[in-house]
Amino acid sequence: MRNTTTKRTISPLEQVRRRRQAGTVAATPTKGLNDKKPVAKKALSPDDERLLSQVMASEQDFIDSPAFYEDQAEGKIYDEAPDVQKPDTSWYHPVMDDLSSTTRNRTVKSAQQVILTGAEEKVLFHQFNYARYRVWKIQQDVWSSPAKKPTTDQAVDLLRWYRRADVIRVQIAETNLALVLAMAKRTRMSEVDFADLVSEGNMALLRAVDKFDAGRGYKFSTYACRAILKAFSRQGMKLSKYRQRFPTDFDPKLERSNFLETKRATFEKDAADEVKRIVLENRADLTDVERTVIEHRFGLESGEQDKPMTLEQVGQIIGVTKERVRQIQNKAMEKIRLELETTFLGTRKPEELEAALAGHLPGGVAVSDNSGEQQGLPSVLLN
Repeated sequence: MRNTTTKRTISPLEQVRRRRQAGTVAATPTKGLNDKKPVAKKALSPDDERLLSQVMASEQDFIDSPAFYEDQAEGKIYDEAPDVQKPDTSWYHPVMDDLSSTTRNRTVKSAQQVILTGAEEKVLFHQFNYARYRVWKIQQDVWSSPAKKPTTDQAVDLLRWYRRADVIRVQIAETNLALVLAMAKRTRMSEVDFADLVSEGNMALLRAVDKFDAGRGYKFSTYACRAILKAFSRQGMKLSKYRQRFPTDFDPKLERSNFLETKRATFEKDAADEVKRIVLENRADLTDVERTVIEHRFGLESGEQDKPMTLEQVGQIIGVTKERVRQIQNKAMEKIRLELETTFLGTRKPEELEAALAGHLPGGVAVSDNSGEQQGLPSVLLN
């Protein structure tokens, strides 16, 4: 009896509980509601992460309605609502239509244009604002939590409602694109480009979708037309102020010369003049032979732009071969280059100049082997 009592004190249920606490419970082969494996939550994509950060950056605005707080509000607003015809915007090419002389797209536009009734507009705006209301509600729940960050479920719901609101917003705007085109053609603003006018009207249409309250009983077209015309007026005033500050526009076709080419030519001329002064004032410590070769070779005798001589002609004057003249010329031009980089270009320090002249720095200068006549100064000194 004693042994039987001892065995009954540890029931099978108690054994299962102890095993669960120890983490050694094996999965049972039976299937049931409690046997479902935990579903791994899918991580958000990088695009979803960026969109989530954008949505959580500011509080969502919406037009409130008593219908949002009724029982089964989501089902009544979406499931029980009648279907609204979606527009076809393939006809909408305002800039191309304006530049073209043909009007074949006008009949297509009128055939494909969707005109909504007041009841249909109310359905769309209720769906649009309810989705924005759900985004706002999730934002409030997240910001009131200790972590201040949305959980995975909250992030998924937030993005789902935000995308649903964006889809309905685009549908409303595309349905009323004809208003922008009509108002732009009625507006007489010769100083405003037609494409800029249409672009400003499209932005005003989107802002009107966000601000329109369908519960007041007005048609959206009435509200949108006033908003578009006000946007056109602001655009005209903005352009008028701009014209007062900048009376003329920049036209690259009217420019007679390229700015970069002009600047480079001016720099090359200044550098060439500096090289000429270096040679004539002998600031590069040239020997008499080196100075004679440079002056005859590039026509710098007596400070006048004389006709330059060839290597062979200079060699006959100083009594050396043409190849020796080339070597003397290269050595002299290296000295001139170092002096130019130190005093004019500022790319070398004085101590580097002394080291280079002493032969501690490499600095070979490539000079053209052309023995023909050359006009002006060597371009290698300017590169």
